[in-house]
Amino acid sequence: MIDSVKIRRQSTLDFYSHYEFLCAVQGSVPLKTVKANVNQGILELNADRLKAPDWAPLLNAIRHNKTLTSVVIRSFHQLGLGESGADRPKTYFRRRIPAIRSKDMTTQLCKAIRGCLNISSALKNLELEGLLLRERDLIFLTKGLAKTSSLESMSLAHCPIGDGGLEIICQSVRNSANIKSINFTGCNLTWRGAEHLANVLKHQAMKRHGEAWAESLRYRRPDLDCMAGLRRITLNCNTLVGDRGARAFAECLGEDLWLKALDMQQCGISNDGAKSLLDAFQTNTTLVILDVRKNPLVDHTLMKKLIERVLMNGNSASSEYKWLTSPASKDVLKPKSKKRTIVLGSGRKGKATIRIGLASKKPIHPGKSPSDKDTYSPKPLPPGAYGFLPWRTAERAKRCRGFPVDGTQELPLKFQQTGIPVKVTVESASASETEETEGTLGDIMHDPDLTESLVKTNVRRYQQLRTELEECLLKLKEERKARVKADERIMELEVENARLRNLNFSLSEVLHAQSVTNMILEDEGVLGSIETSFQKFHAFLDLLKDAG
Repeated sequence: MIDSVKIRRQSTLDFYSHYEFLCAVQGSVPLKTVKANVNQGILELNADRLKAPDWAPLLNAIRHNKTLTSVVIRSFHQLGLGESGADRPKTYFRRRIPAIRSKDMTTQLCKAIRGCLNISSALKNLELEGLLLRERDLIFLTKGLAKTSSLESMSLAHCPIGDGGLEIICQSVRNSANIKSINFTGCNLTWRGAEHLANVLKHQAMKRHGEAWAESLRYRRPDLDCMAGLRRITLNCNTLVGDRGARAFAECLGEDLWLKALDMQQCGISNDGAKSLLDAFQTNTTLVILDVRKNPLVDHTLMKKLIERVLMNGNSASSEYKWLTSPASKDVLKPKSKKRTIVLGSGRKGKATIRIGLASKKPIHPGKSPSDKDTYSPKPLPPGAYGFLPWRTAERAKRCRGFPVDGTQELPLKFQQTGIPVKVTVESASASETEETEGTLGDIMHDPDLTESLVKTNVRRYQQLRTELEECLLKLKEERKARVKADERIMELEVENARLRNLNFSLSEVLHAQSVTNMILEDEGVLGSIETSFQKFHAFLDLLKDAG
């Protein structure tokens, strides 16, 4: 057997070994990101980090692969404003454009994925996010999607395919028996794209009704969950879908028994579209997720009714379908407390490091000394907290004589005037440098003038930070007021935009009707037929006149 044929057959059994062979033939080094999750059958890449020579062996390995279960390729590159022409500033530095942004590279990628979909029976998840896919690329993907027998989930999030590209994809999705979930988040879709997807649901519903009727013969109960077809559609961040797109979905959802989840966050839906979706729940009892959050034109009461109706449907359903997290809902990161580290000395043999943390439970005000009855917690306060004193005299933590030099020792120490217990940790890298710094530390600890000046400096610094904090709070309050005004203005502009959009749509329909009328009147064949009919009518009148 020819060696190339043997290698090609082996590549279908081991993706990474074939990829390594192709890299060796090319004389390049295999990428670590390819090997990261390949043992789990997952290929996940950031396409922006791959150079042009790295793509050739990778695409060839993908084309002949049969073992990967998930292929995830993402691109986060965005062209900045003013990067073309005379708008570039003098200090402009040209950023490197990733190789995946070229037309030829995306075409080769789609061809490789088409080959993998044609021969693979293990690939279940395909995610191409943030790529500039042209019409030709989508045609290659469609040919692969039409022949795949295992793909269940597909995502083209943030790929600006538009309504035309979605129509091409829908040609293969509508006849697919395996694809259950599709994601078109941020794909520049309008209400026309929503109508394309609604037509896909209607087409699949016709087939499913036929299958359900066949299974219901002889008093059998059809299993609707086992039937093929779409189960989840995600259209988030497509603001031009609007009410017309929502009505298109509402029409098919009223009689649909199979779709489980529909995500429409930030789709420009107002109360009209939400009401049409709510009316669909009078007959629909299978939809368990209908996410219309982040649509500010929908009233709070209507949103509450819609969510309540969805939750009623989801009470008896399985937990397979989850609500997607909102992009804006992020957990607030809490700052972690850190010990303050001061490094003393810069000798050849090492550095003496001193970590200091204040261990007071109650806040200590400058100028006041705590009483004997006050108790303090050993837990240190982080820098910047109320009651923390910014120590800058760590040299006062003199190393106790008699302890071993190597290792780390904790020295109990009290501030000379305030009596605040301080926990000092000294880490020494060598014994000789510790002996050199002992004299200096002892002199600083027993100098009362320096201690008093440091206390005054700390008080002055504390007052300065308190003043800055008050100023920041005032600025924050003003910014919050400005934010509220800006949100109100945005709401007004969105309402006005919706009104203008409806007006534009009505005008376009009127213009279309006028253009059709003008075309009919300008057609010579139509005018000739009218003239012929008038002549026949006059001839008939002449016959009647001759007959008396």
